[in-house]
Amino acid sequence: MRIALVTDAWLPQVNGVVTTLLELVRELETAGHQVLVVQPGQFRTRPCPGYAGIDLAVRPGKQVASMLAAYQPDAIHLATEGPLGWAARSYCLRHRLAFTTAFHTRFPEILQAALRVPLNWGYALLRHFHRPSSGVMVPTQGVLRMLEQRGFCNLRQWTHGVDTQVFPFQGEVCPSPLTGALAHPVSLYVGRVSYEKNIEAFLQLEQPGTKVVCGVGPLETRLRARYPQVRWLGILDRAALAQVYAAADVFVFPSRSETFGLVMLEAMACGTPVAAYPVEGPMEVLGAQCGGQPRGGVLRDNLLVAAQEALAIPRAAARSRALDFTWAQAARLFQQYLVPARASGETPVSVTKSVTSLSSGR
Repeated sequence: MRIALVTDAWLPQVNGVVTTLLELVRELETAGHQVLVVQPGQFRTRPCPGYAGIDLAVRPGKQVASMLAAYQPDAIHLATEGPLGWAARSYCLRHRLAFTTAFHTRFPEILQAALRVPLNWGYALLRHFHRPSSGVMVPTQGVLRMLEQRGFCNLRQWTHGVDTQVFPFQGEVCPSPLTGALAHPVSLYVGRVSYEKNIEAFLQLEQPGTKVVCGVGPLETRLRARYPQVRWLGILDRAALAQVYAAADVFVFPSRSETFGLVMLEAMACGTPVAAYPVEGPMEVLGAQCGGQPRGGVLRDNLLVAAQEALAIPRAAARSRALDFTWAQAARLFQQYLVPARASGETPVSVTKSVTSLSSGR
């Protein structure tokens, strides 16, 4: 199958969406599919206002149309709601091509926190974006219910995975040369240092030992100055990140608005238990949906209590929960949700244009 994947999130960005899409493409190509990735690095870009480190394509419509027309994909997936996603959406609607979309990030919450845009305005815009989609892939049952309540249609529950070889199990906390000797317990946060991550809930914890942060973002400079006792490691590659996960006693996930939280899986794969709030992403990752008991971590409304209780979770239990998620499984589910771009027997766009040109004498 020839699949066109259109995304505003791609390398060199470092976030869970990029990781998910990279792993998805790798699995699809391993399964024998051809994948065209339409991503910002192929266009003229400018920084996203208020969100350093994210570059957005500038006026990409004609180029996106040209790329999709030349590729003639069997299926089209719009992974994000940025300029490239909107451009591809317009192309598909103009040529009556079916497509699927995904809801990876709660952008309305980010816009509200960063720019004070009313939450209802943000969701109205996203509802409009996804309305013509033949299937909106969402990462958790909780997000699916939330979007249903906000009037979204054609929702499909997807999932994510973790590479357990890149993030190998460590039965004991292993000091990392990246951090040197640290006072224990070591509490770790990995992710964007940004508005929606609620990172100060972690930084303010009166937890003994050492706090470590891996990540960058628009709040980094201010928070580094406010919390100088925290070890700030910036962005690390995945091999180095696995070492840091293994050096931590507990992984603290303070976000209340995460759609999934891939970093929790990475931490648990290394054996590091998770402390988080009992909200949608963590409940799904730790297996607490539908009345189940959390596995591999602790969920509490009091994040400090969760962090302290998580220290007693066996590292093998954390690893066991991570093994429930694989990228191969996620890719298979993704393929099931794809739809043919054209109805059976329909003439491809480029051929239609050629016939029209000949008949009109152009």
